[in-house]
Amino acid sequence: MTAFLHKGDLPADALVGATAVAIDSETMGLRLGRDPLCVVQLSAGDGDAHIVQLDRSTYDAPNLKRLLTDPNVTKLFHFGRFDIAMFYLHLGVVTAPVYCTKIASKLARTYTDRHGLKDVTRELVGTDLSKAQQSSDWGAEKLSDDQVAYAASDVLHLHALRTRLDAMLVREDRMEMAKACFDFLPHRAILDVRGWEDIDIFAHS
Repeated sequence: MTAFLHKGDLPADALVGATAVAIDSETMGLRLGRDPLCVVQLSAGDGDAHIVQLDRSTYDAPNLKRLLTDPNVTKLFHFGRFDIAMFYLHLGVVTAPVYCTKIASKLARTYTDRHGLKDVTRELVGTDLSKAQQSSDWGAEKLSDDQVAYAASDVLHLHALRTRLDAMLVREDRMEMAKACFDFLPHRAILDVRGWEDIDIFAHS
């Protein structure tokens, strides 16, 4: 595995030709509107990862934005709702099309309530992810080697997870339902940004 660290933007020649790219992000916290987006990590599923440390003064990352909105590239997330909302809020783009392994897990793995990335990866891929750097300072001027390795680990297994989860969704006859959920996910993220984060708009009350 090689992790490539980039400042400001994804290089123009990175991930060219990929039809599916695993993506995650690191922020200064989990509250929309308060906590800034700091890092975006990506992988084409080839064992390598690209870590983009964003310039928070401008968020000028045209190559990254182009990839996020490319209709020919499926963006793979785990709990994409948060990442997509952050990209909409800070980068000004609607990320699509998307696939979320957490949604897929909740639809396919109804025998458990453990749908975190660590749990799903351990069961379906046989890899035990370390979460030691999850709450570290992602706004630091220089990322540590441990932070870079952690960021990379969060995207390196999403392609394999998608393959395993797709097989389960087909087996349980839930693939079409999953696809509908993925299609709605960017809209759900925009609702979060615009103030409906904690409101179930489908509820009766």
